[in-house]
This record gives sequence, structure tokens and C-alpha cells, in this order.
Amino acid sequence: MRHVMSGVNPQGCQVFSFKHPSATELLHDFLWRTTRELPERGRIGIFNRSYYEEVLIARVHPEILRNEGLSDTSLIEAAVWQGRYRSILDLEAHLHRNGTRIVKFYLHLSKDEQRKRFLDRIDELEKNWKFSMADIEERKFWKHYMTAYEECVSATSTTDAPWYVVPADDKQNARLIVSQILVDTLEGLDMRYPKTTPERHRELLSIRQQLTG
Repeated sequence: MRHVMSGVNPQGCQVFSFKHPSATELLHDFLWRTTRELPERGRIGIFNRSYYEEVLIARVHPEILRNEGLSDTSLIEAAVWQGRYRSILDLEAHLHRNGTRIVKFYLHLSKDEQRKRFLDRIDELEKNWKFSMADIEERKFWKHYMTAYEECVSATSTTDAPWYVVPADDKQNARLIVSQILVDTLEGLDMRYPKTTPERHRELLSIRQQLTG
């Protein structure tokens, strides 16, 4: 985010990070906490993690799902993930119809590169703060995560809200790819400054005469 968005006026951006749901958030449906943080019209909203965690981490760790207050019936049904995919698709279609453009990036890191970066965090003192034992534990579920990601991307990538799977082993190349996609998306909006009306133009000319008179 820091590299790709460095040239954008921060006044027009909002960044939200989503971690483990709070007790209050667990009292609502899985889309509630992210939906309330959607950007206003005219602003760029950046989600660091999102409602997609609810079809990824919750799928790899079913104990998370069991703590979300769902009925036993919904947990028994194998269609729980398909139901969430449907909810996500409906939400994103609604947002698109109402003027919000959604761009989704999956930064695909290879297992070997992940290992290398973990070692760097251990070996380089200035990167020690980045290292977490939780990351090592999650690495054990690599195959499960890959299955969850593949099914999620296949089920929720649409023309109006596409997924972009970006090879992320090469950081610089990944940043360039993401930057170009965002530039193309913004250019596709064909944004323009509002045109001055004849009435407004006359008003400005009157004010100009006052300032120069």
C-alpha cells in the first residue's frame, strides 16, 4: 500500500485493516463490519484484509466458524461456503450498480519465497518486529489455504469486480502490476472536473471585478 499509493493525495484515501472480529462484530453477519467501512463517493477505500477472510481463514480453521454464532443447521450444511460466495457476489454487484468500483488483488507468494522472507525477518535485526510465531503455525496449512484461495477466486471473480492474481515473489514487479491496474481502472472512470455553468461564470466575473476594482 505504501509504495503503490504514495503518489495519491491521502485526503482522498481511507485505509482499514481487519483483524480478529470483536465481540460486537460477532453479533452481526459476516459482512457487517466491512460494509460499514466502505468509502464515501469520491474517495478510495483500501481494505487490508476484508470479508474474504470469512471464506478463507474460517474455512481452514472451522473452529472460527463455530464461534460466529451461526445455527447448527447452517454449520452442518456443506453449502455454507457457497452461501457466503453468493452473499459476496450480491454485495459487490450492488456496490457496482451504485457507483463503487471494486478491484481485488491476491498477491500470490510462493512457499519458497515465504520461507526466505521469514528467514530475513529473523536474520535482520530491523525486521525482527515483523516476525510472528503465528505465521509459522499458519504455514503448516499451506495446502489448505491454496485450496481455499483457488475456490474463492474462481467463485467470486466477475467482470464488474475482478480478482487479479499477482505473482508477488518479485516485489518491484508486483508493485508495478498493481499500480498499472489501478491506473487503468481510474482512467476507465473518465473522471472530469465539473463544468462551470453560465450563471456561475457571471458570478465569478462579478467577483473578479470587485477584487480588481
